[in-house]
Amino acid sequence: MNDMNSESNQIENDFNGALSKYKTGVDLNEVAIDFQKIINQIPNHFAAWTCLAWLNLLMRKNDEALKFARQAVKLNGQDPQARMNLVLALLATKNKGVREHIEIIKRMKIIMPELNEELNESIEDGFARYPDWPELNKVKTWLD
Repeated sequence: MNDMNSESNQIENDFNGALSKYKTGVDLNEVAIDFQKIINQIPNHFAAWTCLAWLNLLMRKNDEALKFARQAVKLNGQDPQARMNLVLALLATKNKGVREHIEIIKRMKIIMPELNEELNESIEDGFARYPDWPELNKVKTWLD
C-alpha cells in the first residue's frame, strides 16, 4: 500500500513540475515530453491527457491534439477544459461534433459557475501564447 502512495505522490509531483515548467515558459515540446511520461506510467491520468492536448494545440499539432483530447474526454467527460480542447481540435482538424461539446460546456458553466473563471483563464493563456488563435476566437464567442 505504501508503494502505491509513494508512486502516486511521485506522479503528482511530476505533474505539478510539468505544469510549473509550462507556466514559466519552458519549451512546449519539453513540457509535452513530461506529460507523456506521466501517461506512460498512468495511462488513465486524464489531466495529463488534457494538458497534452492543449500543448499540441498550441504547437499547432492538431491531429495529435485531437487524439489526446478525445482520450481526455473519454477518461473524464465532466472536465470542461478537456471538452474545450476537444472542440478546439475538432475545429482545427475540420471534424464534426463541435456543437454538442459546446452545449455540454455551457450546461457545466450554468451548474458550476466557478468554471467560468477557470475557462476564462485558459482562454487568456491561449491567446497570450497563440495570439489570434482562430479556433479559440470562435470558442470564446460561443461561450460568452
